[in-house]
Amino acid sequence: MIAYPDTSFLCAFYRKQVNSPRAAAHFAQMPEALHVASPLLFEFRQSVRWQVFLHAKDSSKGYDRSTAQASLAKLQGEIAIGAVVVVPIDWADVVSIAERLSAQHTWTEGYRGFDVLHVATALHLGATEFLTFDSRQKVLAKAEGLIAPL
Repeated sequence: MIAYPDTSFLCAFYRKQVNSPRAAAHFAQMPEALHVASPLLFEFRQSVRWQVFLHAKDSSKGYDRSTAQASLAKLQGEIAIGAVVVVPIDWADVVSIAERLSAQHTWTEGYRGFDVLHVATALHLGATEFLTFDSRQKVLAKAEGLIAPL
């Protein structure tokens, strides 16, 4: 596997945002399917649902349910055709890597749990690239030897 994304990449790819053209361009030139694992899928889907909740409380925030459902359907469609591949992970190994990353970096950089888990998953899977639009996560990925091309 060459590349592993984080939630910011999936959000940009599956819902129109400022980084969407960059995500689409990178996806189009990838030499293989986009690999994802279940924790990333959960966080992406949870994020989409959270946006609907925010929008229901205040229409100036988040986005509506039909936009959310379209984003989720697009992801499922790409999983169905093999453009996105859900890969298994060894949770014990991912958590072990995440613990190391957290102990080494969070004291001074303040990383969130899922950010550390995504980088740990990329390392566990042997990715060489980490696809993110999150500048802080990019720092962590680069510190661990991953290329962050976006």
